[in-house]
Amino acid sequence: MECLSWVNPISRTPLLRPPRTHQIPPKRDRFLVFSPSRCQKMYVPGFSEASPEAKAAKNLQDFFTFVAVKIVLAQLESYNPEAYEELMEFISRNSLNDGDKFCRTLMRESPRHKALRILEVRSAYSKRDFEWDNLQKLAFKMVDDSNTRLMRDYVLETSHLENEK
Repeated sequence: MECLSWVNPISRTPLLRPPRTHQIPPKRDRFLVFSPSRCQKMYVPGFSEASPEAKAAKNLQDFFTFVAVKIVLAQLESYNPEAYEELMEFISRNSLNDGDKFCRTLMRESPRHKALRILEVRSAYSKRDFEWDNLQKLAFKMVDDSNTRLMRDYVLETSHLENEK
């Protein structure tokens, strides 16, 4: 995907907005150049129908459904044991791997409004309680730690093999 950025051709500094069209800009700002180097991202093959971010968002949505079900179960257990048992029985018959499919099926099978409560909790948790900044920090740290561990293990393994020869 290409990215256009507005830059001053003389100083090569980025402009905060495109030049105004109703006024003639100063001579140095008349010509804007294409600067793709600021937007280069890795091409990820194999994601024809959605970007990796869209796939991750779908997985997070399914995870938020799982979290919402856990929260609703805890609430029902304390004040409505009958509804708690019904939801537990439904969970034993239906997979939570696809959150939307789970909720759709629950809406059609359950006479009570448990599915609506799950949808409300899912939305509230994703918007207000989930720590998005912490997710990014943890993901970066986990990738770095894993890469370091794997490289260290590889070096130890290969240096051990070379010492034996």
